[in-house]
Amino acid sequence: MSIRIIDQPVSRADLAEIAKERFGDMVKAVVDLNRGIMAIGGELHADEEEVLLEQGSKQGDLWGINLYPGTKDDSFLEYDSMINIRPSQGNRSRGVEDAALREKIREIVGRLVTE
Repeated sequence: MSIRIIDQPVSRADLAEIAKERFGDMVKAVVDLNRGIMAIGGELHADEEEVLLEQGSKQGDLWGINLYPGTKDDSFLEYDSMINIRPSQGNRSRGVEDAALREKIREIVGRLVTE
């Protein structure tokens, strides 16, 4: 599976197929908060991050998440990635500690992932 840049809506069914190819029930993704896009399909968040950086994204705008396309509740989106550890930006954990950043990620994912 190659890394895909998602800038147009993708269905949960498509995400479920991608999940089967790698992790079974989960798709790793990196969201670019500034550009409103995300990269999916990598084995590591760092792989997706690298692709976005090569395409002009800025490091401070990129946040790693996991998507569980088979779930319908809040557990669909998980804020957990090694790339999120950024003491210089005030984020000292693998999660996304800032509520405003989490909301912006939710908005972008909500726009890009359809039923």
